[in-house]
Amino acid sequence: QEVMDVEEKCQPPRAPWYERHVQPCVAELLGSALFIFIGCLSVLEDTGGTGRLQPALAHGLALGVTIAILGDI
Repeated sequence: QEVMDVEEKCQPPRAPWYERHVQPCVAELLGSALFIFIGCLSVLEDTGGTGRLQPALAHGLALGVTIAILGDI
């Protein structure tokens, strides 16, 4: 019976409900909002000479920033 007690004590405690449910949803909402906002602004402010490069770089940088900030959630 001592073996059973040791196995039960070794289990890590469960994370609170907000870390399991609310935090990922808020991170997804903020990440998507940032990605869409930056992407739309990069297309609106498009100058004639940049072509497809400006929106592509803006989307790539927005995605990189979003992953760097919210990636551990």
